[in-house]
Amino acid sequence: QVQLVESGGGLVQAGGSLRLSCAASGITFSTHAMGWYRQAPGKQRELVAVINSSGSTNYADSVKGRFTISRDNAEKTVYLQMNSLIPEDTAVYYCNARRVIYTYWGQGTQVTVSS
Repeated sequence: QVQLVESGGGLVQAGGSLRLSCAASGITFSTHAMGWYRQAPGKQRELVAVINSSGSTNYADSVKGRFTISRDNAEKTVYLQMNSLIPEDTAVYYCNARRVIYTYWGQGTQVTVSS
């Protein structure tokens, strides 16, 4: 079955950095668009960044210039490098894999940014 396992979340002070990882199994990783979403308490889940199978990327305006998404097809892993973190980045971050009508989610990893 498909598994997306996130890691790398935690507590960090404002201005700090974290690197999230998402290891995939059960899918042909290289053919899937991979994305990171986040959901803060009381808010809807929102797109943070996505990288498609050709390597093109797209970012939410709120994270442009601070976050970088990348993928390693050999390792079947997608990364989210988060720099200059602010308290508003506090949320549960979810990994997503998507191809055509199929979409899969990880269990999420908590990121908390203290002021």
